[in-house]
Amino acid sequence: MQQESDEKYMREALELARRGRGRTSPNPVVGAVIVKDGKVVGRGWHQKAGTAHAEVHAIADAGAESRNATIYVTLEPCCHFGRTGPCTEAIIAAGIQRVVVAMTDPNPLVAGCGIETLRQRGVEVRTGVLAAEAASLNAPFIKWITCKLPFVTLKSGVSLDGKIATRTGDSRWITGEASRLEVHRLRDAADAIITGIGTVLADDPRLNCRIGGGRDPVRIVCDSGLRIPLDAQLCRTAKTQPTIVACARENTEKRAALEKLGVTVLHLPSADGRVDLRALMAVLGGQEIDSVLIEGGAAVHWAALESGIVQRLHVYVGAKVFGGAAAPGPVGGAGVAAVADAFSLGAPQVEVFGRDVLLTYDLEKER
Repeated sequence: MQQESDEKYMREALELARRGRGRTSPNPVVGAVIVKDGKVVGRGWHQKAGTAHAEVHAIADAGAESRNATIYVTLEPCCHFGRTGPCTEAIIAAGIQRVVVAMTDPNPLVAGCGIETLRQRGVEVRTGVLAAEAASLNAPFIKWITCKLPFVTLKSGVSLDGKIATRTGDSRWITGEASRLEVHRLRDAADAIITGIGTVLADDPRLNCRIGGGRDPVRIVCDSGLRIPLDAQLCRTAKTQPTIVACARENTEKRAALEKLGVTVLHLPSADGRVDLRALMAVLGGQEIDSVLIEGGAAVHWAALESGIVQRLHVYVGAKVFGGAAAPGPVGGAGVAAVADAFSLGAPQVEVFGRDVLLTYDLEKER
């Protein structure tokens, strides 16, 4: 009975944590729910890096009802002074009697110390409730805090027979409106979005977030030779939405023209004539970008997979069949030579949007 109750309230805390996606980087997303006598008396979530944590918001919401209550937190409460005070002290001061934690904090400054502090001060602590769900939700934070690299999701939309366009190159629209809206939610939650110069030249995308109250990610174009047109939408809007062009060959004149438009140009090492994606990830991680969404063509997708930077795949399967041996698939490049060399994926998460199916996979191991 207690297990069911703990999972019920932790699920609510996880839903609250999701409200912070894309807004707390490089901090984790965290939700908190305070329960007393079988009733929720306080709710909170971490809303922005540098501001009050979820526990503090929940305690403020509950007020005096916090005393002798239970708080459900999706991540171990912090026990150190950063830009805000330790949440362990706020919990103790509020008189909370029991703390239920989904997962311990991988941040070396916490890493079990918060739980131990609470126990030493006489607070009952239970850990590991919906830990897998909490870890999946905070995958970007975990990747960044442990490696100082962003968590990378590769997104593609394909027909039922695995095509990203017809044999003539027509690709609008493979999926329906519900799926396209969900893609904008992905953009809203990502710190940055990457595409290739081929996609820019073919589609002239804007790569912004078009949902109410949405947040535009930093836009990044992998463009080895700085071929991007100065009148591309990405360049014309660079002063209102941060835009980076990553190149592998310097062109002083083109660079100056791009920078005049507000574009940041990164000259990075070359990997087989293309931008070294591992080097790009190191730069982004150093800028506290912890989540990256790749929306490119077949060449960029293969380069990302081959370089080993991808952790998660989002594949939207539209209710259409294209056929055609010449119709392109979502991943190009040389490909693997044997089935044994294939990129191995974990168990899928399946969601339905209208007539489309979204398959979400985590890669089983990094290369």
